[in-house]
Amino acid sequence: MKNFFITGTDTDAGKTVLTSLLIGAFKEIGLDVLPMKPAQTGCENNIPDLDYICNVGNIHKTSKLVELMAPACFQSPCSPHLAAEKEGKSISLDMLLDAFDSLKKIVPHVLVEGAGGLMVPLNRKETMLDLINKFNLPTVIAARPGLGTINHTLLTIHALKQSAVPVAGVVFIHSNQEAEDFTTHDNIKTIREFGGINFLGSIPYEPMLDTTNPPCFNALPNKIKIESIKIVKKLLI
Repeated sequence: MKNFFITGTDTDAGKTVLTSLLIGAFKEIGLDVLPMKPAQTGCENNIPDLDYICNVGNIHKTSKLVELMAPACFQSPCSPHLAAEKEGKSISLDMLLDAFDSLKKIVPHVLVEGAGGLMVPLNRKETMLDLINKFNLPTVIAARPGLGTINHTLLTIHALKQSAVPVAGVVFIHSNQEAEDFTTHDNIKTIREFGGINFLGSIPYEPMLDTTNPPCFNALPNKIKIESIKIVKKLLI
């Protein structure tokens, strides 16, 4: 059984897109998998990131399953620790771990998506990095391909390695229609050399994914599906 944590270099780096595509690719090659979003904010009448992932992954959500996949949901669109406090609550890492352990009993593979970057607080003492350590999972980093990604990605790699978290690799997520420029390939090379990690692949921009209600994995263009499956196969080696 292989489980992974998907983090990002910062907010909106492409974690949810990457997690949804990996879920779809796992299923496409015949593997049972479920997503988990341990902490989600901005939940008014839905759970935005989990809903997005389940749409792409074609996952049927029962109320019991949602409780495990998204055990800590809050209304305010802000950092999890503050959103919880505004509702008079606190996020417990042990409670999140219990939900994760329950999901592992249902399927052989669970992909866990963090909130924001590594140092986002979950409560007044613990961060997303503490949760990754608690779950004891190899981590995939979602990063932007353009200017600034070297610094942000290497800082993320450094923090993970300092905490003895295995880094499964980095994936570039193209979030707009801008074409690759002369820096892109050197960014990959530099991150590999300075970070000492695997570069797993690059997801091109796809308008069908740039929406709150994306289609299922099978309806996506072949270039997206093929690249996603390649990434999963590298993770499973």
